[in-house]
Amino acid sequence: MSPAHVRDVRHLGDFTATPRMLLITALALPVGAASAGLAWALLRLIGLITNAVFYGRPGTALVAPGAVHHSPWLILLAPVTGGLAVGILARYGSEKIRGHGMPEAIEAILMGGSRVQPRVAVLKPVSSAIAIGTGGPFGAEGPIIMTGGAVGSLFAQLLHLTADERKTLLVAGATGGMAATFNAPLASILLAAELLLFELRPRSLVPVTAAVSVATVLRYGLLGSGAVFLSDAPLHLTDAVYPLCVISGLVSAGLAVVATLAVYASEDAFARLPVHWMWWPAIGGVVIGLGGLVVPQALGVGYDVIDAELTGSITLGTVVGILVVKTLIWSLSLGSGTSGGVLAPMFMIGGALGALEAHVFPSVGPGFWALIALAGVLGGVMRSPLTGVVFALELTHQYAALLPLVIGATTAYAVSVLLLRRSVLTEKIARRGYHLSREYDVDPLEILFVGEVMSSDVVEFTADVDVATAYALLDEETDDYAAWRQQLYPVVGDAGLLGVVTRGDLFAARDAGAHDRPLGELMVADPVITHADQTLRHVAETMAVHEVTTMPVVDRDDPRLVVGVVSLPQLLTGRARDQQEARERERVLRVRLVRS
Repeated sequence: MSPAHVRDVRHLGDFTATPRMLLITALALPVGAASAGLAWALLRLIGLITNAVFYGRPGTALVAPGAVHHSPWLILLAPVTGGLAVGILARYGSEKIRGHGMPEAIEAILMGGSRVQPRVAVLKPVSSAIAIGTGGPFGAEGPIIMTGGAVGSLFAQLLHLTADERKTLLVAGATGGMAATFNAPLASILLAAELLLFELRPRSLVPVTAAVSVATVLRYGLLGSGAVFLSDAPLHLTDAVYPLCVISGLVSAGLAVVATLAVYASEDAFARLPVHWMWWPAIGGVVIGLGGLVVPQALGVGYDVIDAELTGSITLGTVVGILVVKTLIWSLSLGSGTSGGVLAPMFMIGGALGALEAHVFPSVGPGFWALIALAGVLGGVMRSPLTGVVFALELTHQYAALLPLVIGATTAYAVSVLLLRRSVLTEKIARRGYHLSREYDVDPLEILFVGEVMSSDVVEFTADVDVATAYALLDEETDDYAAWRQQLYPVVGDAGLLGVVTRGDLFAARDAGAHDRPLGELMVADPVITHADQTLRHVAETMAVHEVTTMPVVDRDDPRLVVGVVSLPQLLTGRARDQQEARERERVLRVRLVRS
């Protein structure tokens, strides 16, 4: 295309943003503040129940259920009692509180118009605190995501907002709670982009970032500003470490696959039980109690164990016990439909795997291999490698491990997506009959223009032409019935475009016997139009809004001058080009040997 014929695209921008984005950002600020308060309250509630059940004392500090010796009956019966309470709350309160939070949040976003019931905002944190406080091997982050998301959704439901705007406030609350829990603002924003928003656009990213920022600042006063698992020991990285990070990623992927399959094998097993699902969490509690008798450290959130793994102060026996028992009781009990999150268990299980690898791999620094495997398991289970890497960095402030973390998490992610169709987060959604794609790319319709696909050889009529004459003129066009395939015909006059008449309009008029009726009476005045320099995506959206499948294309400087017609089948050109680039292989460069 010569410089004189360069297409003018100054009306298009890199992003679609309107001033309304600022309004949603302002609304996201109180949502972020509320989510920080909810995160603090949930952690305190978990501490209160744990202290009361396992230590018989008042207190809200987070403590480990298995830090001291307890009666075997307490270890066995506490999770059963907690599971029974969760089952009752789910049956008579809201079934939405079952599960680990993120699939439920995703389902609310994709299938529920980002509407969450008010009772979920109350029952989800209570049920999760009961499940975890009575020894459940779960994390608080999933319930916080669902609870913060519920508050954001409820706030949005009180206002006159679109479903997309409700989604933004729901995710703002969810990720604000995450940031407040782990002091990991960037990882929380990435979690939103990779798992919850299903888009990367200013209209949602800016409000979510604002909410996360507010929640993190408030977290400093509520829970402190330091790293949750500070690991500031120097690392001694050598060239041999990086290939070993690949091996660690492969092993982490294997563990992630096994854990994912175990969760849904457990869910299938519970579904076959001849009892109501209300009793399943109590049965899962039996599994938790038996595991707690073997390895008490596997009970509860386990932040103390994760800290020991990441600082290299954990014993080999505890590592093996955590790796086996925690994986089993977490996956089996989660399949029962109880209430609890997946991140903290993945941290502990991944850290245990890495701590075991540290006995085989060369020493790099205290807790280094635990950190690599933690990110690898997270990347493999959640299929969110960037979130896994940034989480690991923000949790420990061990920024020297950036490249090893990238290698390990991406390796685990690559193996996981090849071996499993869906993750532990999306399998539950698929089992409810919905499909979720987590691949994001540029819409091929966004980079093609109307002028590249439109029909420029257009049949037009004047307003005084009657139906019979129009039929005769169309029959005269013998070019493979192209005139009849046009479907929409511009009606023009001295001033240019007056309206349009469709092929269906002509058929209906003929069948009604209105052969002498002029097209000026049949036409649709002020039709929906587009321009040759508009993108196909804009045309597709316009067609969807106005419920049309064909549009006249007019000159941008002279809207009465018709330059073509674009129809729905022509929009497939963009998709066809995208498929061609994905499937057709070609050798672009060839090397030619020159012989003397």
